[in-house]
Amino acid sequence: MRKLIIQIPCYNEEQTLGAVLASLPREVPGVDAVEWLVIDDGSTDRSLEIAREHGVDHIVQMDVNRGLAQAFLAGIDRCVREGADIIVNTDADNQYDSRDIPKLIAPILEGRADIVVGERPISDIAHFSLAKKLLQKVGSLVVRMASNTNIPDAPSGFRAMTRHAAMRINVFSSYTYTLETIIQAGHKNIPITSVPIRTNPDLRPSRLAKSMCQYIQSSLWIIVRIFMTYKPFRFFAFPGIAMFGGGFIGAVVWTYMRFLVWEDPARHRDFLTLTVLCMILGALLVIVGFIADLIGVNRQLLEDIRWRLREQKYRDYN
Repeated sequence: MRKLIIQIPCYNEEQTLGAVLASLPREVPGVDAVEWLVIDDGSTDRSLEIAREHGVDHIVQMDVNRGLAQAFLAGIDRCVREGADIIVNTDADNQYDSRDIPKLIAPILEGRADIVVGERPISDIAHFSLAKKLLQKVGSLVVRMASNTNIPDAPSGFRAMTRHAAMRINVFSSYTYTLETIIQAGHKNIPITSVPIRTNPDLRPSRLAKSMCQYIQSSLWIIVRIFMTYKPFRFFAFPGIAMFGGGFIGAVVWTYMRFLVWEDPARHRDFLTLTVLCMILGALLVIVGFIADLIGVNRQLLEDIRWRLREQKYRDYN
C-alpha cells in the first residue's frame, strides 16, 4: 500500500489553517491512503484546536517556537515514522493551491524524481513587491549554481519527496529549509525536478521576515552561506587567486618602474607594501579554501553515517 502524508508547518495560523485543511484531498490518484499532519510550532492561538476539528490524522506539537526549518524537519521525521512513502509539504497561509497535489507527486509516481518543487508564477503574483520578486529569482539562480540543479523557484515551500529523499535531507539553517534542501539534493545526486503550480490570493502578509529590509538581509546571508558551505573552495580560493594575481602583477609593475623609470624608488614603498599584502592575503585565502573543502568532505561522510542510522531507526519503527 502506498501512503501519502501531507504535512503543514504551523505557527499561529488560526485565520488561515481552516481554509488550508478544507482544501486538502483525502484521495489522490496513484496512492492508496492520504493522511494529514500538522506541526504546531509553539502556537499560542487556536491553531491546534482547528487542526483537531478538521480531523487531522497526526499532530507534532513543539514546546516552543523553533522556527520554520525545525518544524519542517520535525514533520519529515514524523511522516517517515508513520510509514509515508510520499510526503507533501505545504504552507499554513493558504498560499499554494492544493488542487495541484496530484500534479506535484506525478514525477515521483512516474519514477522520474525523488523531490519535486512547485514552481510559482512569481512574475504574476500581485502581492509580491518588485524587490521580493527580484530576490526570489536571484536566490533561485544562486541555488542552481551551487547545486547543479534546474529549479526555477527554489524558495517555494510546496514540494513533494519520497521516503528515501526525506531520510537523506538535513537542514542546518534555523531560518528556512527551502534553499538548503535543494542544494543537498544536487550534491547527493537525489533526482529533483519542478512542476508549475497555482497560487491562491494573499490572505495575510508573510511572517517569515518582519520587514522587507529583514527579508533582504536574511536572503543575502542565506545566499552567502550557501556558497560558503557547499562551494567552499570556490568561495575562498577564487577571490584568493584573483587577489594574489593582482598583487603579483603589481609587484612586476613595481619592479619594472623601480629599475627603469623611477629616480627615487623609496617614495613608492607604499605601493610595494600593498602588492605584497595582496599576495599574502590571496595565498591565505587559497589555503583556507583547501581546508574548507576538506571539512566539506568530512561533513558529507558524517551525513552519510547519519542517513544510515536513520534508515535503521525508521526500520525499527516500521
